[in-house]
Amino acid sequence: MAPPLDIAGFSVLLLLALALLAPLLRSVRTLQIPLAFSLGAAASLAAVIAGVITVADGSVASATLTLGIPGLPFHIRLDPLAGFFLVVIGLVGFFVSIYSIGYVKGYGGVRSITQMICFYSLFLAGMLLVVLADDAYFFLVAWELMAAASYFLVMYEDERAENRRAAFLYLLIAHVGAIAILLAFGVMAGQSGRGGFDGYTFDAMRTAHLSSGWAAAAFFLAFFGFAAKAGVIPLHVWLPEAHPVAPSNISALMSGVMIKTSIYGICRFAFDFIKEFPWWWGCVVLALGLISAVMGVLYALMQHDLKRLLAYHSVENIGIILIGLGLSMIFASFHLPTLAALALVAALYHTLNHAMFKGLLFMGAGAVLHATHERNMEEMGGLIHRLPWTAALFLIGCVSISALPPFNGFVSEWLTFQAFLLSPALPHPLLKLLIPLGAALLALTGALAAACFVKVYGVVFLGQWRGHQKPERIHEVGPSMLGGMLLTALTCFLLGIFPTWVIAWLDTIPKQLCGGRLAESAGKFGWMWLTPLSHERASYSGPVVFIGILAVVAVTWLLLHLRATRVGRVPIWDCGFAKLTPRMQYTASAFSMPIRRVLGFLFAVREQVEIVPQTNHPAMPGTLQYRLRIRDRFWNWLYEPQGDAAYWIARQVGKLQQGRIQIYLLYSFVTLIVLLVFLG
Repeated sequence: MAPPLDIAGFSVLLLLALALLAPLLRSVRTLQIPLAFSLGAAASLAAVIAGVITVADGSVASATLTLGIPGLPFHIRLDPLAGFFLVVIGLVGFFVSIYSIGYVKGYGGVRSITQMICFYSLFLAGMLLVVLADDAYFFLVAWELMAAASYFLVMYEDERAENRRAAFLYLLIAHVGAIAILLAFGVMAGQSGRGGFDGYTFDAMRTAHLSSGWAAAAFFLAFFGFAAKAGVIPLHVWLPEAHPVAPSNISALMSGVMIKTSIYGICRFAFDFIKEFPWWWGCVVLALGLISAVMGVLYALMQHDLKRLLAYHSVENIGIILIGLGLSMIFASFHLPTLAALALVAALYHTLNHAMFKGLLFMGAGAVLHATHERNMEEMGGLIHRLPWTAALFLIGCVSISALPPFNGFVSEWLTFQAFLLSPALPHPLLKLLIPLGAALLALTGALAAACFVKVYGVVFLGQWRGHQKPERIHEVGPSMLGGMLLTALTCFLLGIFPTWVIAWLDTIPKQLCGGRLAESAGKFGWMWLTPLSHERASYSGPVVFIGILAVVAVTWLLLHLRATRVGRVPIWDCGFAKLTPRMQYTASAFSMPIRRVLGFLFAVREQVEIVPQTNHPAMPGTLQYRLRIRDRFWNWLYEPQGDAAYWIARQVGKLQQGRIQIYLLYSFVTLIVLLVFLG
């Protein structure tokens, strides 16, 4: 077999070639979509193979490409950390590419499929190059390729004002973050001790000797830049705007894997470049992770737009990943390598898990949108009868993201709780007191996430249809869309049943980054039992839990169906009403009302109830119209004042444009006088 770096290079080249050849595929319209996305799936699968081999072997390979600016070649490197993120990107890219074969056909004859194929390929290639880059220059080129391609994909339906606004906001915050990352690289290169462009290679940054002040400046500049891309609160405002308006296959990639490139960047800076850091750095990461997790799930609970709700859950899950990274940094700073490895594995496992179940949920939302042409959950209901396969697969995603066994979300959150419960091993008394409070907030997040997806599934798939169009027109999606979702759902199941295998495969990463290993204890009692440190403290068996659930279901089915008196089917209880109508059902807004009443002070909530008189006769009673608007307070506190200030400055500068040649000559004369005074 070819070396992993060559396989990864082939994956990138295939995607770049597909982007270049996309216009030529227009001549074979019947094959354009299946051929293009099949090649995208093949390229993604090649990236998975390269990553799996690299992580399993713990190998490191590097190369220099004589491209770019003369004297400044591109450096690439594939180590276990990069290999893991190749697997994450490649897996979701593979599943979404299969899904896209059916999904993108819905745009045929309406808008350019060539544009979608071109930027889709560049987007995947950009993400792969980000994790392969081994110098600051090439990293930022790949970062910009990823950002620019995803910008055009968000703008794909550019006739809508909300798409243009979301794409602009996304690009603005992405470039603010990129500037911070560039400054962080500058600090690292300046302290590397190497002159010229050599200081900008990652090898130089790994050997740099930074003072505590310069190290803090580099890390927090990088953390700010990556947090902007990841949607960490309060830098999250672009995410619930951009992810819902993008095509659903792109939303799955953006939410599932694009924001994970930021997690890669944080891990690279903290554990690979800087290595030694004080404990309070981890506390900052942990605190922001807890805030993002709790606020993200609360914002999600308030939504009635299905894709916007899923976007806010990405904020929540990025927070959970940061919780694991923060704990790992705290343990590493106190030289507790095994505990640092546990927290790091929890963070990486949740990175992989979130990519899977969030990709599945966005693909499910795309299937619902494809069938109903509707994102508003208030206009749905009863779709389990029209979309039975989509409903079953979406339910797996709901169970996974709610961290319920036996699916994958439970394992990574359980490992994070285990890391929390080991905080008494820390020598600092303040941390022993505060970190358990973080565990309580994580538990609250899990409970709210479960409540949120009870709302989502109940309102969208159960009950009666509430939409305006006739439900008879709604039908199940095609085999390629179902195939992409089915493979993702199967992966969620396998990651929950066989976590010891995944942790044994991951073991080279914590060994490389924080000097600790987890697989020796995690698999001590065989592949069936996950034991983070010792069986006396805690163990979990995915297969046993799954067999137990199957046994309970089987026994229940036998009791219900093998009795002499069989269960009869009757109409549902009508609560005393003779005729139930769709208007009598719980709505998404009503479901979240109790939480909104208790925690409404965290949001900018505006509720209005208006009485609209009947028009047919004045004696007839009026009807009530209820309006609810929930806005993000961070937008009012942080972003609107900056926008207003920028507009004010622009208006003041605009006054210089008088439209008179005499005034412009005066400006030139004054400029020459100033230059002569200061440069003469």
